[in-house]
Amino acid sequence: MKNNPKTERTYLMIKPDGVRKGLIGEVIKRIEQRDLKVVALDMFQPTKDQIDEHYPKDEKWRRRLGEKTLQTYEKYAYDAKAELGTTDTLEIGDKVREWLVDYMVSAPMVRMVIQGIHAVDMVRKIAGPTMPYLADMGTIRGDFSNDSPALANSEKRAVMNLVHASETREEADHEIEFWFGKKSIFDYKRFGIDE
Repeated sequence: MKNNPKTERTYLMIKPDGVRKGLIGEVIKRIEQRDLKVVALDMFQPTKDQIDEHYPKDEKWRRRLGEKTLQTYEKYAYDAKAELGTTDTLEIGDKVREWLVDYMVSAPMVRMVIQGIHAVDMVRKIAGPTMPYLADMGTIRGDFSNDSPALANSEKRAVMNLVHASETREEADHEIEFWFGKKSIFDYKRFGIDE
């Protein structure tokens, strides 16, 4: 039963800007309109330690974050050295990771587990690309955000992109365990979907 596409689960988190913009209901509505179901839901205020554990700490991930940031500076002809004081990808990655942690604890968030056919891919499709300025209209990010890494970098903060959605089934399993642990994840039938 675990490999049944109907029972695939993913993790979705409405970030501080999504909560502060009043988009909790809109996000849930879009999930449910696509015949996915919310099987766990909780509003919470994360600690810095929880967010620090949520984001990878390995050097490869931090360097990749720094490389992506440098690429943004190059694309828009901004001087990374002048703004950030360095062009070292690891140092930049560490700064961006710190901005992410600060952003994620700036207001309450909503965490949920979503279940349904190809839930991981479907939720990411509904959310839209990570960078809101690249997201198509009709996606959560495309309809409700217009932030960009160039602006975020210049303001020394994380990109505000409304939601987090697991990228893979393995990541979803890890994040569901990390954020929900022994909390209840419900099993129920939705009319017209599970019957």
